[in-house]
Amino acid sequence: MAHSDPADHSASPNLNPRLKALRAGTGQRAELSAEDIAKSIRLGDRVALSRAITLLESTQPKHRPLAARIIELCMPFRAPSFRIGITGSPGVGKSTFIEAFGRHAGQLEHKIAVLAVDPTSRLSRGSILGDKTRMAELSAADYAFIRPSAAGDSLGGVARMTRETILLCEAAGYDLILVETVGVGQSEMAVHSMVDFFLLLLLPGAGDELQGIKRGIVEMADLLAVNKADGDRLPLARRAKGEYANALHLFPAKDNGWTPQVLTCSAETGEGIAEVWEAMQAFRTATTANGAFESRRRRQALAWFEDSLQAALREQFMNHPVVTGRIRAIEDAVLEGRMSPANAVAQLLEAFSEAQVSKSGKDRLT
Repeated sequence: MAHSDPADHSASPNLNPRLKALRAGTGQRAELSAEDIAKSIRLGDRVALSRAITLLESTQPKHRPLAARIIELCMPFRAPSFRIGITGSPGVGKSTFIEAFGRHAGQLEHKIAVLAVDPTSRLSRGSILGDKTRMAELSAADYAFIRPSAAGDSLGGVARMTRETILLCEAAGYDLILVETVGVGQSEMAVHSMVDFFLLLLLPGAGDELQGIKRGIVEMADLLAVNKADGDRLPLARRAKGEYANALHLFPAKDNGWTPQVLTCSAETGEGIAEVWEAMQAFRTATTANGAFESRRRRQALAWFEDSLQAALREQFMNHPVVTGRIRAIEDAVLEGRMSPANAVAQLLEAFSEAQVSKSGKDRLT
């Protein structure tokens, strides 16, 4: 079996016309500076954008300064955007809806970035691959960029990475950011904390399904859309729309002044997709006019800062030599019932504080 030379790219067209400039003479990818990557992102280079996101997601400490510098360089050049969170039970047709919705927005000359927040295993990544396969047409569109983000065991981690990824996508010129929750449960809360608009997709089942959805998720929704409203399911979808609309009256009014709506649509036929789009634009117009849109963005920025600060402090604490040297013995004491969790935490904090004071004193002497 013949093997082609990895440095020979003449056999097939290149998705990135600047790829040769990114490679060293050996055929390996050259080490680029943060300025180089940020500039390419601002030019709309999807390969550079993907590379920057990979740096964000890297667990190697050496990549963090580079990723942070790229974000700082990109922030002043972000395009005004509309961030939309999309959730729904498995089987509701999120991927099919996103593809139909993305095509509609693309026809209106918007650039769409789709970010899939997946709290499942980093090893399987099954749902991520499935989503990209089901969005094959949108994946190939010039105006679209699709990127999955696996959280592993940490939703907080994926929330931070997704926020930063949103900023990079905006710097690349994407003005419509769709954040999809691939999993169910806590991921909805994480996504809601980083978007302007929250869409809940529902099946035509009504009744029992609404009872199975957490009240908090329904309260977060700015729009409920009954998907798969086609064929024999159309009468059921219309009935479900009425039942969902009645149920919404039980929830308190939103502080942004917006009254959530219930619509029907079919991602398969495209019916109702335009109405969903129009409802989103009405929300954006109304909340921009009353100041709620910008106010929410500011609160999200502060929440991002607080989350980042907590993560940095936790990392500094857990990686401190005094903590790493004692934590195993203290964990064993907790497991064996010889020490309460509260006392264990107090001992670690005391040891950490003493080490910091001692270090501060040595620094003053030098």
